[in-house]
Amino acid sequence: MHGELSVAAAETFAANRAVGAVAFSVQARDGVTRRSAVHEEGSLRVRFPAPEGAGLSAVFVNTAGGIASGDRFDIRIDVDAGARLTVTTAAAEKIYRSPGPESRLDIALRVASEAHLAWLPQETILFDRARVTRRIDLDLAEDASLLLCEIVVFGRTAMGEQMQQGLFSDRWRLRRGGRLVFAETVRLDGDIGAKLTRPAVANGGAAIGTALIVPGDEALVERIRKAAERFGGEVGVSAWNGFAMARFCAQDAARLRADMMAVLDRASPSALPRLWLQ
Repeated sequence: MHGELSVAAAETFAANRAVGAVAFSVQARDGVTRRSAVHEEGSLRVRFPAPEGAGLSAVFVNTAGGIASGDRFDIRIDVDAGARLTVTTAAAEKIYRSPGPESRLDIALRVASEAHLAWLPQETILFDRARVTRRIDLDLAEDASLLLCEIVVFGRTAMGEQMQQGLFSDRWRLRRGGRLVFAETVRLDGDIGAKLTRPAVANGGAAIGTALIVPGDEALVERIRKAAERFGGEVGVSAWNGFAMARFCAQDAARLRADMMAVLDRASPSALPRLWLQ
């Protein structure tokens, strides 16, 4: 009887997992970007505020209120030739404790010739014992441009919270002109709290971030480094293979967010999404 109850509980748990998917494309018409196709499924939604100038903004909303054990979300975005799109989230995404399987986030972004994508979600916050696997696949035309940032917070320090145990697996692949030019996988498993204290990992920091800028060169790197006096955490910047990357580590999310905004201000003339400034 005990085994039957365990199976029934597992089946009930699986049936109540959130599943969400959004796939959409945008195209340039007479120099102005507009959506051309949108598909929404489950608890994930995308909204398009009033257009500002020639570009278009998109805002993701997770009506599930967060991500929990076994949830799965898929995002597919196509930015057609000449289009300009900025993507953000309505709020920080929270990933809660998981008693079993990890959550999965699969993100695929395609940017066509002479198009531009700014992927600027707000923070991803991991609670203690959260388990999540994320995959980001980027496919850029040779003359496309990209501004992408991701911030991960291991517990809300302002609330006295700390992530001790869990799983964070993050796989990035960037192809440009069909060639793989960047590949990285970060995996923190088990006693994450202890690992974050190591000098070679986060040296006690609770927030990490990455900004990927395409195209990027040494001139851009030097422009960003001139803002070093404004940084409240650790920021490292480099350029290779025709793109630039900035790495961030800070004691808390607020400090890292300020550093990220300083870098984005130097990296792009486009204004940050309004939601970042509220």
